[in-house]
Amino acid sequence: MTRNRWILLMLLLALAAFAGWFFLLRGRDAPLPFETAKVEKGTLVEEITANGIINPVRVVNVGSQVSGTVQKLYVDYNDRVTAGQVLMELDPQLFEARLAQSGASLANAEAQAALSAANAKRAAELRRQDFISRQDYESAVANARSSAAQVASARAAMDQDRANKGFSIIRAPVSGVIISRKIDVGQTVAASFQTPELFTIAQDLTQMQIEASVAEADIARVKTGQPVRFTVDAFGTREFAGRVSQVRLNPTTQQNVVTFTVVVAVPNPDGALLPGMTANAAFRVQEFTNALLVPNAALSWKPKDYVPPRGSGQRAAEKGQPGTGATIFVLGADRQPVARRVRLGAYDHDNSMVLAGDLKAGETIITGDVEPAGAVQVKMGGPR
Repeated sequence: MTRNRWILLMLLLALAAFAGWFFLLRGRDAPLPFETAKVEKGTLVEEITANGIINPVRVVNVGSQVSGTVQKLYVDYNDRVTAGQVLMELDPQLFEARLAQSGASLANAEAQAALSAANAKRAAELRRQDFISRQDYESAVANARSSAAQVASARAAMDQDRANKGFSIIRAPVSGVIISRKIDVGQTVAASFQTPELFTIAQDLTQMQIEASVAEADIARVKTGQPVRFTVDAFGTREFAGRVSQVRLNPTTQQNVVTFTVVVAVPNPDGALLPGMTANAAFRVQEFTNALLVPNAALSWKPKDYVPPRGSGQRAAEKGQPGTGATIFVLGADRQPVARRVRLGAYDHDNSMVLAGDLKAGETIITGDVEPAGAVQVKMGGPR
């Protein structure tokens, strides 16, 4: 009987050991309720992001000093032109008529001047013989001078009309590419109050520039000569490079947001960049190598029952903002979150650099909660 009890007791102990081993192994293999990542060392590049419009370095607007109807048009969009090339001509009839009228006025003034000069000469002879009064002589001389002045005025008017006829032929002031044309044959150009804009010429499309708007909080870290990399939507992930050429001192304020315009010089040898494209630029501030990095997602995760301890500076640390102190959580030996205090430095879109704190490379850090398997993802814009 005693032997049977010992056998039964041994069976119960073996069964209990097997159950303990089974549940322990199952607990270790059970999936974690957290999303985790490894703390690693790597390179972090601190950058400032901004958007801007790509434009040619030099753009010349071609206008007209005179009014008239467009009679001939010689260029179109994307045409290459050279300095002095004829772009368009206005109807010359009115200009030719005004030039003919001013020529006739000049001829009339010259005839009157010749007569007045002859009268002044005769008056001088008569005055020497004392046949006319001094007043009559001076009147004849004054008439001669007035007629000479009228000749000069008529000649100036004729020169102006000749110049206006020349202005009716619009020429390219510089060599470049036509990127805009705002006139067509038959349209009337009115230049009475302001010079109308007819063409826009980009002088050199192989050299472009970005006029980026940088927030006032970041403008102190932007310097002339700083390298810039950027992308445009037309070329996806292809990166272009440039350098800061100018930081303009004139700020722009929109809805109480102050920004400064930063000009970035961009080479465009293959002509891929077109005027008006939007550039998503990143200004490289500094680069850190062999830095201890943590994902930015870990800065905002906290356990539901976590109560931050009291202490000076804790309020700022619990904000989880890069560049300040923060509390993060690593996965402990019992698979439970363990709080660690760290101080953060520079950051990028994905990671932040740890300057100080009880954290080592290779540790597992918690970045979020795992969604339940049966969670339903709500998508916007479904069928109506």
